[in-house]
Amino acid sequence: MLSNILSKEECASCRFCCSFRRQSAWETPLFTKEKIDELKKKYGEFDVKKYGDSYTLELSNIYKTDSEDEEAPCPFLDVQKGCILSEEDKPFDCKIWPLRVMENNGRRQIVLTPTCPSINKKPVDEVKKMVKGGLGQKIFEYADNMPDMVKEYRESYIYITDKEDGKT
Repeated sequence: MLSNILSKEECASCRFCCSFRRQSAWETPLFTKEKIDELKKKYGEFDVKKYGDSYTLELSNIYKTDSEDEEAPCPFLDVQKGCILSEEDKPFDCKIWPLRVMENNGRRQIVLTPTCPSINKKPVDEVKKMVKGGLGQKIFEYADNMPDMVKEYRESYIYITDKEDGKT
């Protein structure tokens, strides 16, 4: 979804978003029960846990230490090939990374994570233009149907647009 700003090569060479520090496990992608069942048939077993009405990856058995900074790779990450999921199977959270939907004082906002090394080399105005050019509407619609993806606002994230103001 972000291919007009980020090339596949940029993302493939980085893979930052495909591993999760213990302290940022809240960033793991969300799935419906149906999608989990489908993925297990296609790709084999992987651990999940309930997250609201959704499911997310259970990574606690992958961590080897108690360090908050230790990273655990996504079970769908192949170190040679990158993400093994087809575009159809890839979770929406992954498709829109490094954008996130957050709740800030009762308002839904699309924000940009400050941790993506590739996108943060781009002008924020390019990201805003892309989001306001239609992507934002798709993101907000998806969030309406998958409310567990809406996270609590975090100060370090970069504001892109606000649903309630109709700025998408």
